[in-house]
Amino acid sequence: MLGPMKDLQAVYARRFSDEDAARQGLVWRELARYLQRYVPADGRVLDIACDRGAFISNIDAHDKWAVDLRDVSAHLPPDVRFIQSDGLGLRDVLPNGTFDLVFMSNYLEHLPSADAVVDQLKVVHDLLSPAGRVLILQPNIRLVGGSYWDFLDHKTALTEKSLAEAAETAGLATVEVITRFLPYTTKSRFPQHPVLVRAYLGFRPAWRILGRQTLYLGRRREPGATERHA
Repeated sequence: MLGPMKDLQAVYARRFSDEDAARQGLVWRELARYLQRYVPADGRVLDIACDRGAFISNIDAHDKWAVDLRDVSAHLPPDVRFIQSDGLGLRDVLPNGTFDLVFMSNYLEHLPSADAVVDQLKVVHDLLSPAGRVLILQPNIRLVGGSYWDFLDHKTALTEKSLAEAAETAGLATVEVITRFLPYTTKSRFPQHPVLVRAYLGFRPAWRILGRQTLYLGRRREPGATERHA
C-alpha cells in the first residue's frame, strides 16, 4: 500500500475520473454477467478491495458484502454490506468460515511482498465456508511486461503460476486457471460498448490475442485433502 491515506486518495483521484468510473461501470455490467456463472445466487459473496463496487453491485447473490481500505460506501447499492478495512485484517471484522465466494480484482499486486500475498490468501481461506471458492482477476506480468509497473502502487509481480502457487501455499486448491482472460486495463484495447464487451467474452479466440489478465478459481482445501489441478 502507499502508506498515508491522503497519498492513496490522490493517486486514485488522478487515475480514475467520474467519467472513467461511469465507462467502467458499463463494461463491468457485462463482465459481471459473464462471471455470474461462478457466483452462487443463493450464497454469501465478498468483494475484497471493491473500489466503487463494479463487481459486487452487478452480480446476483443472496448476501453481498464489500471491503475497501477507503470509504466507498456512497458508491454501493443498499443491498451491499460495506466494511472499511485493510484486507489483511478481515479475520477480525468479518464472520469467518461463512463466505461461499470471495472475489478479488486487481488487488494482490498492490500488496508489499509475496509473503503478504500468501497471508492475504490465508485470510481468504479462513473466511470461506467449507465448500467456498475464491475468484481472482489478476494482471499477469509475464503477459503485461514492463507496463505492469506503470502504476505507482503496484508492488508485487505475479504470473498465473505464482498466483496458483501462492493460493496453494495458503491452503487453497486450484480449480481453474484462464491464463489469458481480459486486456490489461479498460483504458487499453478492451472494447468499451456493452455489445462489444459481450461479443469479446463470447469469442474465446480473442482472449488469446488481447488477454493480459488471468482469471483464477480456487476452493478451500480441508487439512489432509489432496490437491487437484485443473
